[in-house]
Formats: sequence, C-alpha cells, structure tokens
Amino acid sequence: MKSIAFVMTVVGALSCWGQEIKVGPRGDGAFVVPTAQLIRPPGKSLVYVGRPVDLALSSDGKTVYVKSNKSLLAIDAANWTISQELKYPEHSGGASMHGIIVSPDGKKLFVSLQSYIIAGNIASDGTVTWAKRTPIFGTAEKRDSYPCGMTMLPGDRLLVSLSMNNALAIVNLMSGRVEREIAVGMAPYAVVVSPDRKTAYVTNWGGRRATANDKTSKSSGDDIVVDDRGTAASGTVSVVDLAAQKEVAQIETGLHPSEMVISADGKALYVANANSDSVSIIDTASRTVTHTVDVHPDAKLPFGSMPNAVTLSSDEKTLFVANGGNNAIAVVDLNGSQPNAEGFIPTGWYPAAVIAHQNELYIANLKGIGSRDPAKAGKWTTHDFQATIQKVEVPDPKTQATYTQQVLSDALVPQVLLAQERTSSSTAPKVAPEKIGDPSLIKHVVYIIKENRTYDQIFGDMPRGNSDPNLCMYGKQVTPNHHALAEQFGLLDNYYCNGVMSADGHAWSMEGVAVDWPEKGYGGWSRSYPFPGDDAMAIAPTGFIWDDVLMHGLSYRNYGEMSVAHPQPVSSWTDVYLQWKNKTNKIELERLMANANLRRYSCENSPGWNLHVPDQMRADAFLKEFAESEKSGQFANLTTLYLPQDHTSGMNVGQPTTSAMIADNDLALGRVVDAITHSKFWPDTCIFVVEDDPQSGFDHVDGHRSLCLVISPYSKHHAVVSNFYNQTSVLHTMELMLGCPPMNQFDAMAPVMREVFDETPDLATFTCLPNNVPLDQMNVAKASLPETGRALAEKSEKLRFDLPDQADEDTLNRIIWYSVKGEKAYPVQYAGAHGRGLKALHLKLDRSVVRDDDD
Repeated sequence: MKSIAFVMTVVGALSCWGQEIKVGPRGDGAFVVPTAQLIRPPGKSLVYVGRPVDLALSSDGKTVYVKSNKSLLAIDAANWTISQELKYPEHSGGASMHGIIVSPDGKKLFVSLQSYIIAGNIASDGTVTWAKRTPIFGTAEKRDSYPCGMTMLPGDRLLVSLSMNNALAIVNLMSGRVEREIAVGMAPYAVVVSPDRKTAYVTNWGGRRATANDKTSKSSGDDIVVDDRGTAASGTVSVVDLAAQKEVAQIETGLHPSEMVISADGKALYVANANSDSVSIIDTASRTVTHTVDVHPDAKLPFGSMPNAVTLSSDEKTLFVANGGNNAIAVVDLNGSQPNAEGFIPTGWYPAAVIAHQNELYIANLKGIGSRDPAKAGKWTTHDFQATIQKVEVPDPKTQATYTQQVLSDALVPQVLLAQERTSSSTAPKVAPEKIGDPSLIKHVVYIIKENRTYDQIFGDMPRGNSDPNLCMYGKQVTPNHHALAEQFGLLDNYYCNGVMSADGHAWSMEGVAVDWPEKGYGGWSRSYPFPGDDAMAIAPTGFIWDDVLMHGLSYRNYGEMSVAHPQPVSSWTDVYLQWKNKTNKIELERLMANANLRRYSCENSPGWNLHVPDQMRADAFLKEFAESEKSGQFANLTTLYLPQDHTSGMNVGQPTTSAMIADNDLALGRVVDAITHSKFWPDTCIFVVEDDPQSGFDHVDGHRSLCLVISPYSKHHAVVSNFYNQTSVLHTMELMLGCPPMNQFDAMAPVMREVFDETPDLATFTCLPNNVPLDQMNVAKASLPETGRALAEKSEKLRFDLPDQADEDTLNRIIWYSVKGEKAYPVQYAGAHGRGLKALHLKLDRSVVRDDDD
C-alpha cells in the first residue's frame, strides 16, 4: 500500500487536529462520528433505525434481506428502497449477532434469534411473513443456545452454529427438532458446506477447547483459552464429516474467525479474523492455511481494522472484506502467488456484512452515520441508532485508487502512523509530549470513571459553554464540586464518549476499542453483558490500559473498576450507608473481578459496581491508601477509580433519590480531588474524570457528548476548551504522559488533549464543597405520590439495578425526568424505547473462579 507520500501531504494539517471537529453532519453530506472518523460512503445508502449484523440475497437477486437487532428489512435491490420492515415476534429477545439465509428455491428465509430459528415465507414481491419457529435449547446451565450462522442441507434440514452450546446443530425443519448436536470448538459463529455436501466448516470464534495446561477465562460460563491479559488467544475452523456426524479436524486461524466463504469448487476457504486484522485462506484438501492476508490499509498500522465479513466476486478473482474498524471494504486480489489488499472502498460506520452480486456490493453498516434520529433534532441520545445499508458499484482501477486515498484520509491513517513515532532526540519536558518517550511534566495519572451522564445533564446550566439549560437535570445545586472543578480547571464542551452503553463504554474507556462482540451484541446480550471485563470474547487482543502501563515498567493501582461488589450479608442501601456514616464496619463487601491480571493490582477494600454502596465508601478506600502513599512517597504512575453512583436507581423505595445519588457521586469526586491537590504529588499529577457512556440522557449537540474534567496544575484554569476530544483522546494523552505507545488504531488516531493545558503550572489547590442535597434523601412511598409519580414508581420497582443497563432505558429516563422535573411534561418528541429487549442473562460472575483468594 503506497501511503507514505499521502501521509506527508497532510502533516501540516495535523497541527490543529481536533480543533474544528464537530460530531454529526458536516454540511456536505458527510458525517463525523465520535471516533473522529469521517463517513462519506459512495453509492447509495439507506438510513434506518437499528443495528444490522447480516445480509442475505433472494434467489432471483431482486431483494436484499437485512438482519437487524430488532427487525428484518427487505430492500428492493433495483430501486434501493426499503419495501418492508418486519419486527421479530414478541418476546423473541432480538437477533443473534450472525445468521440469515434464503432457501435455494427462494421461497423461505431463515433468521437466527436468541434461542430459536424463525422461518419466513417469501412472497412473489419479495416481502416476508413469519411462519414456523423452531426452538433450539441451550445446555442445562444456560437459557439460550444463541444460534448464529446457518446453511441448508437436502431434506429440509438446517446446519446451525450454536454459539453457547459450542456445537453444530442439525435441525429438521419438518419436525421442528434438533436431530443432532456435533461438538466443535468454542463459540461457533459461521458454517459453510462443501459443494459435494459431505463436509461442513465452522468458524470457532473462541477457538479450540481448553486443555489442562491452558490459561483460561470465562465467556458465557465456558473456559476460553486466553493470554496473560485475559483476552481470547485461539481461533480455529472445525472440519465436520457430515456422514459420520462428527468433527474430524480443527485448523488454526487468526483470532475471532468470523464470517467465511468457500469457493465454488470447494478447494479454498476464506476466513475473516476480526481480532487479528487478517484473512486466512485455507486449502481444504490439505486442511492448512496457505496464506494469511493482512487487510490493514497500511502495513504499519496496529490492531483495529477488524475484518468480520467476506464475499467473493462472481469470477472468484477478488475477495471483498468488511473492515469494521476502518469503515471500508478491503479489495483483495486473489490472482498471483500472494493475495494482497490492493485497495479499499469507503463505507458507513462499521461495515458488518457484505454481499457481492454481479458488479455491485451490498453492505450493512452496523453504526451507519451515528446516533441522530432526525425526528429528535437537538435532543439526541446514544441509542438513536442510524444504520445504513449501502449499494456501490465495484470500482474500476482509477476509481478504486481514489477510494483508497479517501479511506486513508477518512479512517485517519496518517494520524495513526504519526502517533506511533518515537522520540529520536532529547527535548524539554511537556505536559503532553509530542512523541512517545519524550519527557513529561506529569508522573502520576489518576483516571476516574463514572456512569451514564451527558454534558447537558450536568453542565447544561453553565452559560460559558455550549449548553442547554432545558436539558440540565443535575446542575450546580446538585453537583457543586463538578461545577467548581469545571470553573477552576476548565470546561470542555466538545468531548464525546465513543460508545453507547456500559457493554462497550468500559471497553472504550479501558481498551480504546470495542471489538466485535460488544459491537454486534445489541440483539439481546445472551452470551454476556461484558461491562466488567468478565467475557474473554469481548476483550481486544491489545489488552487494557493497565497492560500497556505495566508492560512498560510503570506502576498501577485499581480501585473498583471492572468489578462487582456484594455486601455480605446482603444489605439494603440504608444498612450500608449507616455502616459508612457510623463507621460500624459490620458489613463486608465481597469483591468479584474476572480479570486475573487486574486483581493483582486492585485494592481489595474498594467496592466495584453496586448501587447499594455509596460512593463515599469508594472514596474512603482510595483516600486510605492515598494517605499511606503520602507517608511512603510512593504513588502509582496510573490509578483507576470507579465512582458509579451517578447511574442512579430510579424511584425505588429504600433507595436514595436520583439527585441524592448524583450528590453522593459529586461529593466523592470532590473529596478525592481535594486530597490529591493538597498532597506532595500534586505538582506532577493529572486527574481525568469521564463517564463510561452517556446513554441515559439527552444532549442538544449529540447523544455521545459527555462530561470530561482534566484536573492538574497545568490545566488551563477558568478556560472553555471547545476542541474535539473523546474517550480515546483521554487514553492517548495519558499514554504520552506515561511514555507508553498507543494500544491500537483508535487511541492512536484520537487528538491529544494539548489545548487543555498550559506549560506553566498553577499549583492552586481545590477545596471540596459540601453537598447541598442530603445523601440519605430517600424516595418517598409510592402511595404518597400523585398518579403519574405512582405509576412511574411502580415501573421503577420492576426494573433491575443489580448490574448496569439492565433497566429499560426509555422507562428509566422517564422516571429520572419525573424525579427531578416533577409534573413538567416529559419531552416525548425525543424519547424512545432504546433499551427494550435487553436481557440480564449470564451476568453472574463465577465466584469459584474470580474470588479474590483465587489468584
């Protein structure tokens, strides 16, 4: 890939990178998404509300079928219009992350959902009516089998990869029963059959089954082979003899082998490896990988291209590969002795499926153009999914060259390449150095992660910034410390979360990327809801920020992040609060943490997620050890601290009001910052305060816009900083401060937060402000509420708050609104059922595996 000359032409433009970026439509038909990437796909794009994960083409080629998280779409291929949107049956739980096919006779369509296959009858105009449902049960320990990829066999039988059963099922469509389950590898994803129908090939997303000598971690209750960082370390394709009905071989591929395609003669199998940024080409006769094709737009790029889908041209001379991370289709030339990516075609945000038909490509872009429902203009939320289905002609060589240059530019390849450069000469220390290894004025970074607030919800009452007071719910009266910190150390009003909810929010916050599982799991989260890092299949191959820090010889300490707390004995919020207030210490907090490496560096007395635990206890755990650091003079280079109470828990009796929980969060933050600024470490410390996601609130700029505080002696005091920054900007800035390289393409491409800082320190300290809202201000009994409040309180009682995001978001938003605004009309014009169908399955951590004493 000849990209170096291109890189050099844009270096001059990078000096102001981030300054003019605004998330959303750019005005020329292009869109800027929260990763800072530019979206301007060629061809035609249909926009609709949803998250599409797979495509199928009718037998006559006239209709494209789209498997989305909550519905099926039928698209007229000629006119490129949506001819039908068909919701899945009630109580289906939504779609699985892969699997839709049309029968060879073109009369039926099959879609895999959470625990069954649903058949649809296809009419002559291509529209579908739902017909028979075939249940496929999980194992005794699991509720769902999570069927994914499928293919048909003669005799009205389906082959179905059962992700949670680790099996390939043979399903008799006439009887509606599973005839046989054939054990394969872990988390099977896709299945194809050889032309002679004798052999099936199954991609094992989780790789081979573990042996006694393997290091393992859990994914949906199963042991997955992992590396020292806890991420999946194996990927395979199972070879299944259909006559014998058994697996006869496994072929090693890259990580997260996802979709595959087999050649017409059955001699070659092409497998997209989403966590290895490659395609494995398998010779089926020898059952060996003959070529591994690098699909990076530039060979020097780190992880982040995430190829997850493939299709062959009709002449089988070209392979098209959906690079989710680059928003591009890689065009792989299969001629010659060494197949290679000869160019790229721009797509929407995160292409997740691709079909080649004649001279056109049909592409499902999972995140499309972002989260901007036009009907809700100016009142955005992150769940206003705007997916796109794209049709584009296969380009000629000249057009492809132009497309390739566009991909390099829009996917920010130059920024990523420059961000990897290391220092070659000694320079004076800066707060945020120019290159990796340059000295920094910062020696200690404190990273504080909170839960679920937009910018306008907290700072909407600050007229100095780009704020909307009508959307402000927890202003200065409730969050005096947040406001005082923003006034003293700078207000950032153009900062965004990359993700949508805790499943991907903590991944973006700690890994700088969300891999295919958190991106594709929105149909129902049956495999897991991986917010606490408890699913090996949801972790990037590049690991976490603490892995980066530890690998480079630095020190690290964690307080509560990616863990869950359980009061023992089980206790109410009041019981735990009184223990803290009266210092009685009668209740112990059992800490559950899945990531073994993180446990080694975590404070055992610091609570993780539990809304019965006040944030004051989390602040206490940090402050106790921080006082010891003051005495010893030893303070970690990187510290992470989890303060989740701003999530709130609705109007449940026995829980504090939403304002009280926000006030608790605000006070804890103020106490922590107060202590650090009055310590010996203050002159060379920087504190970053972020939300893991902004999902439960509205914002007039963009649903992804959230709050970020950057607190240090070098912060631009009393300033308003309107440069574009995001969660990966925070990581990129921290990495430069600590002398660590970026982990992947996304933190490397993110603008460094240099405009937040001055090079001359102001050592003024911060004094914590007292809370104005009592921390024990409790929700009142529903009987004492007016009719509207009583109805919402009853709904609140039915929501789950034991883990993040288990409450239906639209319902919770209405409850939160009422808890603050009372009878003021809820803004229904920008409300919506954004979280319906979210299930809390398989969220219990295996205590026998993750108990603290099991290191």
